[in-house]
Amino acid sequence: MSSTWNAFMNEQLTMASSSPQALQGSLSGWTFGVKDVFALAGHTASAGNPDWLRTHSPASYTSSAIERLLEAGAILQGTTHTDELMYSLNGQNIHYGTPINPQAADRIPGGSSSGSAVAVAAGLRDFAIGTDTGGSVRIPSSYCGIYGMRPTHGLVPIDGVIPLAQGFDTVGWMANSADMLLEVGKVLIDSSEEHNEHSLFDHIYFPEEAWALAEPDTRTALQESLEEMTHYLKENNGHTSWTEIAPEGLSAWMTAFRTIQALEIWQEHQQWIEATQPSFGKDIADRFAWASTLRLEDHSYSFALKQQVSERLYQLLGTHGLLVLPTATGAAPYLNIQGEENERRRSQTMQLSCIAGLAGLPQISIPVATVQGAPIGLSVIAGKGQDIRLLEWVKDWTHKRQK
Repeated sequence: MSSTWNAFMNEQLTMASSSPQALQGSLSGWTFGVKDVFALAGHTASAGNPDWLRTHSPASYTSSAIERLLEAGAILQGTTHTDELMYSLNGQNIHYGTPINPQAADRIPGGSSSGSAVAVAAGLRDFAIGTDTGGSVRIPSSYCGIYGMRPTHGLVPIDGVIPLAQGFDTVGWMANSADMLLEVGKVLIDSSEEHNEHSLFDHIYFPEEAWALAEPDTRTALQESLEEMTHYLKENNGHTSWTEIAPEGLSAWMTAFRTIQALEIWQEHQQWIEATQPSFGKDIADRFAWASTLRLEDHSYSFALKQQVSERLYQLLGTHGLLVLPTATGAAPYLNIQGEENERRRSQTMQLSCIAGLAGLPQISIPVATVQGAPIGLSVIAGKGQDIRLLEWVKDWTHKRQK
């Protein structure tokens, strides 16, 4: 039963298109869940918080991204749980409970697109839609053992989505196969906006700093996949190499990301928080309180570093390079993680997830291994606008390794 997993906020909400085009669409008959932050006509999104739900009205329209899926024949069946105002990577929610990780019930599912990841991992829906700002699709995908895609920033329409930090917010999606991930991507991404070149990626870079963050058993478990990727690329006349991407240190990258994100978050939500005085879980409340102390004029270095990172990765990857790294430092933490240990793990994980975030790049998390019975994901990052090519590459590599 779907209630076993606590994936849904409102499982009864259903939307579908009856147009002839939808009935013949590429996603015809496929079901999906939607993170409860999207505008759906006649529905009030909760953003994972009862006070948000209480102080907002039903949407008068449906987000463009969801409309694209409906027009392609997909059937929306239910809104899914999220962390409060999307400001977490754990998937835990003191108001609505924590969705159960189907692959490791004693561990967190990851967030903030927790319900969407669980709905897919439990086989309740064919695919699911989430949002990814600091890792909120990629991290739960890794923890729950599914495929997850964060697209190039700005490539998929994000109208009607409750913002967290608009400079980083993206609409992401999750599925149990690379094939489904690609088919959903073809619908969500406007091909006229995709800077697509019909040629192979010919170089994989393994960033030394990112792999140094992986827990030893995680690195060992992912080694076989690295060897398979190296062999696959060589078969296609490509090359691999280890490289340094962050002479400043990924901790500096993460600090810049978290600072800019927090500045945007407080600018977005200050008025509502001060007027409403909402009830938040402690971790979420602490983050908002910290964000409220930041001043734009004190953080010019963070913005300068963001620009440098974008330019550096653009030069490195271009249209033919890929970065391959662990999605997270290890398997999902246990459910009882809290306090200093929770923040330490969050900080380490964001050192990995901020790479694509700072540069606005597309990233796919691929389920390739387990550690102590829990899933871990391997990620591939491509250059800006190379989303469809990345999806196709991952599909092809996945098929090759399954033979």
